[in-house]
Amino acid sequence: MYTVVHMMRHGEVHNPEGVLYGRLPGFRLSDTGRVQARKVADALADHDIAAVFASPLQRAQETAAPIAAAHGLTITTNDELIEADNVFEGLKVSVGGGALGKPRHWPKLRDPFTPSWGEPYIQLAHRMLAAATTARDAARGHEVVCVSHQLPVYTLRRFLEGSRLWHDPRRRQCSLASLTSLIYDDDALVDIVYSEPAGASDPLVTGA
Repeated sequence: MYTVVHMMRHGEVHNPEGVLYGRLPGFRLSDTGRVQARKVADALADHDIAAVFASPLQRAQETAAPIAAAHGLTITTNDELIEADNVFEGLKVSVGGGALGKPRHWPKLRDPFTPSWGEPYIQLAHRMLAAATTARDAARGHEVVCVSHQLPVYTLRRFLEGSRLWHDPRRRQCSLASLTSLIYDDDALVDIVYSEPAGASDPLVTGA
């Protein structure tokens, strides 16, 4: 019995100030993000979607809404799908950007392998795996969508592929509104398929 768990990154966020928004409240989808969400909903309209889960953050809930509506479903909020914690949250600075040039931030950047500036990769992978397992068990023999964030989705993928968890953020294959689809045969993961139903986008949007 095959079950497909679509781990989806949310659409583009309205962020004119360019801050690392992380888990901050009040960051909604941009007009482009809403279009991206509808495109994915359209692409999945003929799929056998049995449940829709989403991170509690506004951008994820808004991305999930048209998918759930298209299938007559209610969104189930799962806190395990939330964005990774990050000490730079709320700043106009990122680990891959200006932080390295500011001495006051150097102690926070001492360990890129854990990483020292945020939620440990292994902890992130384990909670995302728990979210994927919950979704799979809720939709046995069908498909399910889980709307989350770039780093959580990509970390889960690397964990399942047996890759090292620390990586170059510029090389993440996890564009806005993309799907990283986990295909299970009963409890066994048999394939991971990446797709971009809303079209390609820059994967390095601040806050992810």
